[in-house]
Amino acid sequence: MNKFLKLFILLFIPCSLAAQAVKKPSKPNIIFILVDDLGYGDIGILNQNQRKKEGKPYIATPFLDKLASQGAILTQSYSNAPVCAPSRASLLTGRTQGHSEVRDNQFDKALEDNHTIGNTLQKVGYTTIAIGKWGLQGTDANWSSHPLKRGFDEYYGYIRHSDGHEHYPKEGKYRGKKEVYDNYSNVAENLDKSYTGDLWTARAKYWITQHNQNQKDKPFFMYLAYDTPHAAIELPTQEYPKGKGLHGGLQWLGKKGQMINTASGEIDSWYAPEYANATYKTNDGSEKPWTDVYKRYATVIQRLDAQIGDLLQLLKDLKIDQNTLVVFSSDNGPSQESYLKETYTPEFFDGYGPFDGIKRDLWEGGERMPVFVQWSSKIAPGQKIDLPNMLSDWMPTFLDAAGATAPQRADGISILPILTGMARQQKDPIVYAEYFEEGHTPNYTDFEVQRRKRTRGQMQLVRFGKYSGVRYNIKDAQDNFEIYNVVTDPKQKTDLAASMPSLQQNMKDFVLQIRRPDSSAVRPYDKAYIPGISHKSAKKGIQWHSYQAKSPWIPDTNNLKPLNNGTLTTPIIINKSIKGNVITIKGVLNIPQNANYTFYLKAFGKAFLRIHKTALIDADYNYNSGTEKRADILLRAGLHPFTLTYKKPEKDIDAKGFIFEWSSENFNRKAFTPGDFY
Repeated sequence: MNKFLKLFILLFIPCSLAAQAVKKPSKPNIIFILVDDLGYGDIGILNQNQRKKEGKPYIATPFLDKLASQGAILTQSYSNAPVCAPSRASLLTGRTQGHSEVRDNQFDKALEDNHTIGNTLQKVGYTTIAIGKWGLQGTDANWSSHPLKRGFDEYYGYIRHSDGHEHYPKEGKYRGKKEVYDNYSNVAENLDKSYTGDLWTARAKYWITQHNQNQKDKPFFMYLAYDTPHAAIELPTQEYPKGKGLHGGLQWLGKKGQMINTASGEIDSWYAPEYANATYKTNDGSEKPWTDVYKRYATVIQRLDAQIGDLLQLLKDLKIDQNTLVVFSSDNGPSQESYLKETYTPEFFDGYGPFDGIKRDLWEGGERMPVFVQWSSKIAPGQKIDLPNMLSDWMPTFLDAAGATAPQRADGISILPILTGMARQQKDPIVYAEYFEEGHTPNYTDFEVQRRKRTRGQMQLVRFGKYSGVRYNIKDAQDNFEIYNVVTDPKQKTDLAASMPSLQQNMKDFVLQIRRPDSSAVRPYDKAYIPGISHKSAKKGIQWHSYQAKSPWIPDTNNLKPLNNGTLTTPIIINKSIKGNVITIKGVLNIPQNANYTFYLKAFGKAFLRIHKTALIDADYNYNSGTEKRADILLRAGLHPFTLTYKKPEKDIDAKGFIFEWSSENFNRKAFTPGDFY
């Protein structure tokens, strides 16, 4: 028998299970509403209502307040990045910025061809549609990452990132004419006087109504991505149509030149009456009129609020509100852009709320999102949930709600247990962000003195429980994090780093153990050797667990119940009586010295390899069974945990297992020996 540990699994047909006639609960419809550049503090229930009480300029958002009070407020939700393209990429793929292929300011870069929130929900029975801003289509002539190529059955909206900076596509008053696509057809010439916030809402209402008539028994997922309140800060044509829902509010007319019922009058003209003549008290006690840009911003937020209320009323009118999961979120912190002659600053409305930082900052104000979740039949109203989470957690959460398990590739986890209270939250989500920007934090008097005009450069954010670690203008992997208790100190006034050396080291280690370098977004810590774990944290031996999974992808097995388990010997042989079609193998590599290591994986079926939380080899999506994949990784001498997940092919006759080998700059390619493991 070969003395080398080749990790070659012999697999056999699992025992059949008796079928049980169990009535399955109906899958919920899912609507994810993503708005553009809305600050945590821009919403009534989170900040503006308090400003009203204090006699300060404020914006009323009654419908969003109602959504929040009738569901759950996620008080500690983070964007994966403080700007739109990378945050949306992480949302759609369930991956943090440590693994995303869209990072920094890579607008219009193609979303990778892999598991997405759209195609995974498609595969578990959903009809999917994306409406509004996309910005991840790729720059090639055929748009290799068009929404219809990334898991959506239908699309209506702005494909290009920059198109979302103008809200009248045909007229193009401030940023030039833009293109709106109905699937692959540019329909902008038909969109006279169509304010995009109204256009997306009317289209969404129309689509839901049609779906309810024609495919009522099939659940749908709608990704509704507004391009407001992002600049240019443009006004609608007229007041909001009377009523809401099925027979009121915004309506899709579908006529050339009159596509929606607000496509008339004068573009960029209507101010909300309560803001048109608004004044505020200055420091000397005198009344001063709001400047035009703030009247505009308040009108846009009020309009957005009405659009959400209109959509939610439709769900009630169609009697589908009880089984529709609705999530409302922004993509990053508030902006200081207007694209008008007059400058806008979020200082006027305190759009960053109780935090410091804005869009493009990794301070809490740039990363903390206003997030409300409603699912009337499952989520109790009036909740405030303090679990830290990210946009990348929504794909696993939606799949969980649909009765499925997320792909192993996803970094996010389901937060459905804590939302519904129906199960224990097994583990906390990863909160991690990395971003590069050449600017600086604004010099706002609201911000802490040490934060004003702070150079951004290379930045990182990581959250450990109640503590947030932040690094700005990083030069080296050993640069210290500033550490704040953001639960008791949300404004990040007191840096605790000097008193927490152990946490400091844990943060430095962790941010190297959860990411992969990307040549298109080079970091100063890309070439650092990844540290190992302590002997106290390491578990000796190699353990395996088997599972039965229905998903066509390799599942995240953390919330699956094992069918069987055991330890592995040399060579690794799984007994032929094994049950299940998915096997996880976990162990700890004993790395002898700092070096670059190459891992080789050939699976007969599918496989996925992580070292620490780093996704190293993906032999899952569109993987050609029996072909070899390889990846390099810089490892520091010490103990490094790995998880290898294997999924059998559909036909067990082809289940020949996998071959797993390695090499380094110090030794040639070889099979593993027992001494390679802890």
